[in-house]
Formats: sequence, C-alpha cells, structure tokens
Amino acid sequence: MDPVEISVRHWLETVVIGLNLCPFAAKPVRNGQVRVCVSSATRELELLTELQLELARLDETPRAELETTIIAIPQMLADFADYNDFLEQVDSLLEHYEWVGDYQVASFHPRYQFADTQPDDAENLTNRAPYPLLHLLREDSVEAAIDSHPDVDGIPAANIKRMRALTLVQRRALFGDR
Repeated sequence: MDPVEISVRHWLETVVIGLNLCPFAAKPVRNGQVRVCVSSATRELELLTELQLELARLDETPRAELETTIIAIPQMLADFADYNDFLEQVDSLLEHYEWVGDYQVASFHPRYQFADTQPDDAENLTNRAPYPLLHLLREDSVEAAIDSHPDVDGIPAANIKRMRALTLVQRRALFGDR
C-alpha cells in the first residue's frame, strides 16, 4: 500500500474515528467503502481532472461498494492559502458538471485554519490531516446522517472541546508539529 494512503488511513482511524470527530465515519471505514486516492497531480488542472474522475467513479459505483472517496494531494497545495483558493475551483467543477446537490467536498489540510483563529488554536485541529485532502461525500448520505444524529449542531462544539482537552503530548502524537 502507498505510504500516503497508509498515513491517511491511520489518520482516519486514530483522529477522525478514534476521537469521534465524525460520528458517521466508522461504519463506511469498517465496511471497506472508503476509497483513498493518492493524487499524482503537480498542477491544478491535473488535480481537477482527477477530482472529476473520482466524482464520476462515485456516480457509477453503487453505494454498497463505495460510499466516499478521499483524494490525498501530497505533491501540491502545501500552502493553506493556495489550498483554500483552490477550493473555489472545486466548487466551480461541481457546478459545471451539475453535481451540486449530489456531492459535496469536505476540506482537510495539515495547516488548516478557520477564519478568525490563530494558527495554534485547538479548534483548527478538527480539520487537520497529514496531507491536503478533498473528501468527496454523497449529499444524500450526509443528509441521512444528519437526520439520524440526535445533536448534529453540537458536533463542532464537542470536537473543539475534545481538541482543547488533549495534552500537548497527545496533540504531538496525533498531529506532530501541526
């Protein structure tokens, strides 16, 4: 298995599922319905092409086989500002192919930083990952998960609280220097 994929899957298991940041992640991971695609792109057009192909794969593959895809981007978009700007092109691609309402893209990055936060604020850790990632989600699956959760609005606050409760040693073990 590719070392980038190993790293992303380890992050899924230890951070996303292990800390219960996403209460909906464990089932598709356990059922083998999560594809991790390691991008070979070094230019934005190449990455947009890979994104289009992965969305088409989701379109063509039954949910029972493939629930979601994570595109890991190890060779570009290391700067968070560049990554954040690229997300506008991701949105444009979804609109162009009329996938808005069918799919959404969640964003994760090693230097993720929410607006109005400092780089080392604990809440940024909720969206930090070992590589820049584009997580392709089926919109109807997201809606079903939201409908089934007793307090979906409380998830972000609970995640921030969980991150703030981590010791420095725990943070370093999970995120390294991020």
